[in-house]
Amino acid sequence: MRDVAIIGVGCTTFGEKWGSSFQDLFVEAGALALEDAQLSGEKIDAMYVGNMSAGRFIEQEHIGALIADYAGLATRHIPSTRVEAACASGGLAFRQAIIAVASGMEDIVVAAGVEKMTDVEPGASTDTLTGAADREWEGFMGATFPGLYAMIATDYMHRYPLTREQLALVAVKNHYNGARNPIAQFQQEITVDTVLKSTMVAEPLRLFDCSPITDGAAAVIVAPLERAREFTDTPIKVLASAQASDTITLHDRRDISTLDATIAARERAFKIARVTHKDIDLVEVHDCFTIAEICAIEDLGFCKKGGAGKFTADGETALGGKIPVNTSGGLKACGHPVGATGIKQVFEVVQQLRGEAGKRQIDGATIGMTHNVGGTGGTVAVHIMGVL
Repeated sequence: MRDVAIIGVGCTTFGEKWGSSFQDLFVEAGALALEDAQLSGEKIDAMYVGNMSAGRFIEQEHIGALIADYAGLATRHIPSTRVEAACASGGLAFRQAIIAVASGMEDIVVAAGVEKMTDVEPGASTDTLTGAADREWEGFMGATFPGLYAMIATDYMHRYPLTREQLALVAVKNHYNGARNPIAQFQQEITVDTVLKSTMVAEPLRLFDCSPITDGAAAVIVAPLERAREFTDTPIKVLASAQASDTITLHDRRDISTLDATIAARERAFKIARVTHKDIDLVEVHDCFTIAEICAIEDLGFCKKGGAGKFTADGETALGGKIPVNTSGGLKACGHPVGATGIKQVFEVVQQLRGEAGKRQIDGATIGMTHNVGGTGGTVAVHIMGVL
């Protein structure tokens, strides 16, 4: 197996992109990544594209071929494959690109993610996202994703010392970071009071505990490590790629406020990378809801179970804290175009490791981690990357 490096990244701004089509978004992100890698499209050997549900959001299927076509690569017959794993689609597309290069089957591979979610009414988008749960046992019974994560939050708060104010601080911290990120959907700071007075969505989760509906795309280009400096002076090495699965339904879980797939993927990633928690300088976690970040930093092993509320309140996950979490603003403030989120997380880590993150830069960052979740934890992808 060959070592793999990231040689180029690109990302659109995130938000309600009324003036941009689905095609516009992925072409823009891909062009930015190619420019970053100082690479022409003719050099690309393959593409893997994360997309959850273009069929329902924009009534378009056959996404792999569509993207190759609009990217100008169809006449070269470049293999382009759609990857779907709900909200973990982007993370798995990145993993497939890594595997393709590591195996030696391909040399220069694009991993991308894209979603156009605002072309349907809110009820339709909520129903589409519910497809990431078990439709028969959860969706048909009326469980939406806010409802499912509200169950996790209720269980967690019954068993562990997490206050409503501590939960709100997750959103406050991520909006602070998002206000310093030029691609973020929400670039304004908020207060605990803002969260606690926002509209109730599913007890105990309020509007500002929830990630938004978002349009956007991101792209990453990977190559063999031995060739990386042909394209960039700042290649980022992929130290580990890991994936794990769990039951898709909450009711079949051992513990609904612990994502066992996160624990399994974390353990595999640390073993492959041969690093410890103390080596990680920042982590992008899947905070589709504030409770998801609380669970994630525990399940990834950055604090003990039941300790994440205090850990957050003490500032340990802030930009200057022990382990900065979601420096991009996370899904909560940067936005959550579900198929693109896992790639955006990689984009953020690469910016940080290159020292290009501006006002949210973590000084001396050399190793970063991403954590991308499908559904309520039925699929989890964890990646670790480091400076050469």
